[in-house]
Amino acid sequence: MFQPNGIIPAMITPFHSNQELNESALRLLVSKLLAAGAHGLFCLGTNGEFFSMTFEEKIRVAEVIVDEVKGRVPVYVGIGHISTVETVQLARRMEDIGADTLSVITPFFLKFTQKELFEHFRRIAESTSLPILLYNIPARTGNHLQPETVAELAAVDNIVGIKDSSGSFDTILQYIELSGPDFSVLAGTDSLILPTLMAGGQGAIAATANVFPEAVVSIYENWKKGNYDQAESSQRVLRDLRNAFQLSTLPSVLKEALNILGFPAGPPRLPVNPLSGKERSELIYVMENYLSKGLLRAEC
Repeated sequence: MFQPNGIIPAMITPFHSNQELNESALRLLVSKLLAAGAHGLFCLGTNGEFFSMTFEEKIRVAEVIVDEVKGRVPVYVGIGHISTVETVQLARRMEDIGADTLSVITPFFLKFTQKELFEHFRRIAESTSLPILLYNIPARTGNHLQPETVAELAAVDNIVGIKDSSGSFDTILQYIELSGPDFSVLAGTDSLILPTLMAGGQGAIAATANVFPEAVVSIYENWKKGNYDQAESSQRVLRDLRNAFQLSTLPSVLKEALNILGFPAGPPRLPVNPLSGKERSELIYVMENYLSKGLLRAEC
């Protein structure tokens, strides 16, 4: 079974000013990330604003990305919903489209037992022949996949890994320890990319890779070669942008950072607002600092 690895950018979803999907910008983003050496692409995750999109919009995003990638790297598609039934429906559609791997976030709104979470993921895995990547982000969903539950799920043939965005390195260590060498543990918190690799993880699904694809890829490539000082140097590059994420509601800062660089990311989808004047001024300061050091370049 497929084993996820490497740097997989957690793609934004570009919108026009009228809130409609910007397909040409989405294709441009695919090309940009592939040119930087991304080992896969992850769409319809948290930074892709899956929570604000319709069923059919999600289908269209996946269609565009699969068409643009043309098999060059694996395409990971987020399919999470609150209900198992709707998640299964989306899983089957994404398999028909040609997705390579399905990412399934824990259901949200209600607080579920570990048994309920186990059954949710097991039933979804049974509904598709595609590999399943679990997605743990308890701060957003209110549900945390315990390491023991993940170890049980790792025994299901097509559940191949987990993206952990809990921010807890201890959780990552427990996933690695309990789930076995054939199960991929991927950092979903960008500050933990190198620590996860050093601990035995297989890579990261990284939001900052939308802005810094080469730097994030270099963390993995240098780690792989044993160039740990260079990997750490690339890891440090991400810090100021990560800190700037606190300026406003996710993913408005990430999108505005791309807009400042000249990439047509567009606005976040309402009710998330674009940055205020003060917030944008603070972000411009961060981005200009990167530009002055040669760590970024404007795209137009």
